[in-house]
Amino acid sequence: MLPKQNSEHYILSSSPHTHAKSSVSDIMLDVIIALLPAVCCSVYFFGMRALLLMGTCISACLVTEALCRLAMKRNNTIGDLSAVLTGLLLALNLPPTLPLWMAAVGGVFAIGVAKQVFGGLGYNPFNPALAARAFMLVSFSEAMTVWSASSWKIAAGHVADATTTATPLAYLKTFATAAWDKVPAADKVLDFAQGGFIQCAFIGNINGCLGEVSALALLVGAAYLIFRRVITWHIPVAFLGTIAVFAFFKYGMNVNALKLAEVHMFCGGAILGACFMATDYVTSPVTAKGKLVFGCGCGLLTMLIRCFGSFPEGVSFAILIMNAFTPLISRFTEPKPFGAK
Repeated sequence: MLPKQNSEHYILSSSPHTHAKSSVSDIMLDVIIALLPAVCCSVYFFGMRALLLMGTCISACLVTEALCRLAMKRNNTIGDLSAVLTGLLLALNLPPTLPLWMAAVGGVFAIGVAKQVFGGLGYNPFNPALAARAFMLVSFSEAMTVWSASSWKIAAGHVADATTTATPLAYLKTFATAAWDKVPAADKVLDFAQGGFIQCAFIGNINGCLGEVSALALLVGAAYLIFRRVITWHIPVAFLGTIAVFAFFKYGMNVNALKLAEVHMFCGGAILGACFMATDYVTSPVTAKGKLVFGCGCGLLTMLIRCFGSFPEGVSFAILIMNAFTPLISRFTEPKPFGAK
């Protein structure tokens, strides 16, 4: 029986009281659109090989998703585009020279092991694309660390020979981590960071994985996601800010330290990880405070691995480690109900 209009009573129904117009497929499509500038840059700098890698990863993910859902006798979820996004992200985390069969194995692992084993989308504790990359880095170490020659030049006008077969972070680690207190090593690192290198790294004409070569393309995509309210600023700002602060203090808290901080932010997978991988809905906290904690943790672990670990890059492992802490972070940062003690 409905109450009278002048009554103080209210009619309540079970949640949700309002429903957002966006669906899972809409969100996945937005992220795919945001990655298109990075996709175009990878094709421009690496040619058709980039498209082959992307097509192989996406195809492997789609086939594995269909077969897993069929084997588990559950509804087919290819239409939500999550498998397409996983394959695309995995491809953007691979070197351009990787054999196609290895990329296919990575796609099968990403969906079959890192996602469907746990129950599918929404139940996986770790980011599937990063889990697959970690698996491939251990299984195919040599192929995952071989880079094609680059032709970028610094302001002086000569080709940087030191980076024709190594990423900029590997070159930086060779000198800065081993003997930063020695003047010759410090000079080499500063020469590397100065000149026109930052401009080359920002535009994208450097060595690296398919999706790591253009900071500008990734930032354009991130701005699109923030505009569409697919992600918030908390994790990317906390992630990249922690990297910058760590590098600034490690390299002497001066002008040169700022230049090296730019290298750490614009090179490698920092921007790709901060804006597209760490912001995954399933594997990241839901609260604003939790996102800040999560982003700071990712940035701190990234720099610890880069500066003191065996690998020149640490974004993937940092995000995976923080994925494991996501439930605890969400629990301790969730807002208390009004009036609760």
